[in-house]
Amino acid sequence: MNIKAHSEGVSSVTYPPSSPNPSRHHSALSVVEVRNPAGTSEVDLEPVERDQIAPPSIRSVGEGVLEREYPPSVPREASNSHRKEYIQFAALCWSLYLEGWNDGSTGPLLPAIQNFYHIGFATVSLIFVSNCIASTGFLSGAVANVWLNDKLGLGKVLITLYMLCIITYSMQAPAGPFPVIVVGYCIGGFGIALQNAQANGFVSSLSGDTSMKLGLLHGAYGLGAFSAPLAATYFSGTRHWSFHFLISVGMAVLNTIVLSAVFRFQTQEEAMAEAGQAPGEPDTMRGSKYRHMMGQKSIHFLALFCLIYVGVEVRPSWIVTFIERERGGGPSSGYISSGFFAGLTIGRLSLLWINRKVGERRVLFIYALIAIGLEITIWAVPSLIENAVAVAIIGVLLGPMYPILVSHASRILPKWLITGAVGWIAGVGQAGSAVLPFTTGVLASKFGIGSLQPLLVTMMCVMVGLWALVPASHRRRE
Repeated sequence: MNIKAHSEGVSSVTYPPSSPNPSRHHSALSVVEVRNPAGTSEVDLEPVERDQIAPPSIRSVGEGVLEREYPPSVPREASNSHRKEYIQFAALCWSLYLEGWNDGSTGPLLPAIQNFYHIGFATVSLIFVSNCIASTGFLSGAVANVWLNDKLGLGKVLITLYMLCIITYSMQAPAGPFPVIVVGYCIGGFGIALQNAQANGFVSSLSGDTSMKLGLLHGAYGLGAFSAPLAATYFSGTRHWSFHFLISVGMAVLNTIVLSAVFRFQTQEEAMAEAGQAPGEPDTMRGSKYRHMMGQKSIHFLALFCLIYVGVEVRPSWIVTFIERERGGGPSSGYISSGFFAGLTIGRLSLLWINRKVGERRVLFIYALIAIGLEITIWAVPSLIENAVAVAIIGVLLGPMYPILVSHASRILPKWLITGAVGWIAGVGQAGSAVLPFTTGVLASKFGIGSLQPLLVTMMCVMVGLWALVPASHRRRE
């Protein structure tokens, strides 16, 4: 066989009549032109070898001359990697959907839980006390997240955490003694907090536009939180209110199956390599991750901001009760919770272009100040319709904040520290889903549910102050 290059990306492969040529249909000398769409010469491989790698398209261009056109192998491999990345991302979006479903279920069910167990604000707040106990677990879990991710791997951790969710919903579905419900919330809260840290750490480590990916990821959370009150409000008006958790059990089982099939107990590095992502910068010469994390003030400001934000974000835990008691909303008040989370989802998906145009750091201040103004109107204006509309708009404004927070962290923190740091920030933030609702319950038992609005206004003002302390992205430390 003789090979001669004619031009860029095209070469002639000439076979003697006696040589075996699988594509030759003539006894005369055969010339095969090899055309590579990528524009590079492929003369380094025998045609038979290339046929085994990527089957060509063959057509006759003259007597004894066949033209083989090979698809470029590198784009095909890149396509497979992109497909795998999309599958991984979709699996994590489904994971965040269940987290949103979990958080969106509590608010509409609180009045039903109070009526079923004949308990008041202080006692029903034990649900949040259990999460406060778990908040210690959130913090220890946020630290443990670094070790879990490094030692056990992303796949094993995610699957283990969703098994905890299955246990939680199985405990809650029969509507057993109230202490069982409380313990269930504690177990589930710990599992949800850590899986949130894992998902955010993984997505923030991906290459490309992380702001867009985080917006979509948390948009999935918003969809889950939006759809949960629609079901929970229906069940809250029935005798078997706890059957809502049967849906949650089924979703958690499906989530475990999906994550097992997609990540297959891989480490984060293995999963990212399979998706064509470059490995993160090694930190073997940098000492302890914990020491570096605790030594960066920006991480602590971001974590405190996240704690208050998550607490404000899960306002539907009590807003349904507020609307029922203070505005005479009736049993359908649970749908206001869906309105808030619908706004949250819309904000995360539709405001991405505004975030980029104005600047993520600057636009967060604008969103927060407008949200504070609307919160004051809910406090001061005793109108059911105005309050419902204001709650939904506040959801739109709060929606982009969490993705902006994680995206900003990925810009100002060293790359090798991002996964552990985002895990810590998200873990601390989840404590807010326990601390603020619990505080609301304590205040409501003493001053009434009307104390919810001044507490929210105060916390949102503190949140703005913390964001002002977070360094700008151009001050990134390596």
